[in-house]
Amino acid sequence: MNVTARCLGLGITAALLTAVGSVLGYPELALLGTAGLTVVGYAAGYALWQPRLSVRRTVEPDRVNRGDLCTVTLQVGNLRRWGAASVLAEERCGRRWIPVPLARLHSGATTTVRYPVPTDRRGVLPVGPLRVLRRDPFGLVAVARADGEPVRVWVRPQVHPLRAVPAGIARSLDGQIDRVPHGSITFDSLREYVVGDELRRVHWRTSARIGQLMVREHVDTSLPRMVVLLDNRTVAYQDHADGASATFESACEAAASVVDAATRADLPLLLRMVVEQPPPDGTPSRHPLDRLAEVSLAGTDRLTGGDPVRQVCDQLRQQRPGDTLVYLAGTGDPDAVTRIGALRTVFATVLVGRITGAVDPSAGGAPAMGAPTGLAGVLFVEAADGVGFAAGWDAAGDR
Repeated sequence: MNVTARCLGLGITAALLTAVGSVLGYPELALLGTAGLTVVGYAAGYALWQPRLSVRRTVEPDRVNRGDLCTVTLQVGNLRRWGAASVLAEERCGRRWIPVPLARLHSGATTTVRYPVPTDRRGVLPVGPLRVLRRDPFGLVAVARADGEPVRVWVRPQVHPLRAVPAGIARSLDGQIDRVPHGSITFDSLREYVVGDELRRVHWRTSARIGQLMVREHVDTSLPRMVVLLDNRTVAYQDHADGASATFESACEAAASVVDAATRADLPLLLRMVVEQPPPDGTPSRHPLDRLAEVSLAGTDRLTGGDPVRQVCDQLRQQRPGDTLVYLAGTGDPDAVTRIGALRTVFATVLVGRITGAVDPSAGGAPAMGAPTGLAGVLFVEAADGVGFAAGWDAAGDR
């Protein structure tokens, strides 16, 4: 409950008038004070009376690329059998609040509001809950409450089509990239049970913990597999400020483009971050593009256990999760590129994508390619943004 200064002043004044009038024998003052207290009581009772509302919210679609259209449909109904709902309401959508017209919503009536979700920035946008505010006619007391379950919208990075893959990716003998078979050699992840799965693949401990059947997914390590490593450290991007970086957003676009190309080519892919971050709702995202929507820059000053790039390189060297490594970062940490280049003894192909964030206009925006000194055998792509990386990627695949 929000009590305004006007309400406090009126209540104190009315109480004093009532007390003075009663003690000194001035019935007019006592009557005036009683009237003021009556108004305060009416205002509190009016604001505390809340209508019963039904809130139904749908988002179409709930996963979009940056800049694509996403629409929220909000239906609010008055469930009371009598009386109109005279309230003010607004819907949370990311950092904005969308007004919802509910004034004089009659009994049994429903109002529908449609509004676009701002998808100009990558991230996970919370939509809802509906904030209902009831205020008395005198503006003395206001009571706000949240109604309806909130939902999330995953705004994924913008995808730039890639027409080629880097040279050196192994293919299956029939010239196509095979899908990952079920029940192969190495454990990869857990997924929900579907009709037809073998019960011997059910992971009973996890199923008992979350209350849903989960089965083990395996991969054959002999099949071609691409590993995309996105550097999300703040020090890797020179233009970072207040936890944001334009070059990091371009690196996310480059990673999304590689993920999209691998999906269209039926190529098994593993997406990793240099600094792994927990998902916002505690549930691991199933699709790599969802993880790219959730990822953010992480400062290394709070990390313990040594250099995260060195740790990731040691893990990749031990696990050998694929035959192609794609490392995406900015220009802030050249030493990390050297460490990644040392993995060319583990991966058949190592491609380093470096987002510069600035390009010379006289060069026409073309990406500069070529491995630096000491990184022979490593494909190297420099680009100002995601579009330039796509062009450099295609050029590297044609080599």
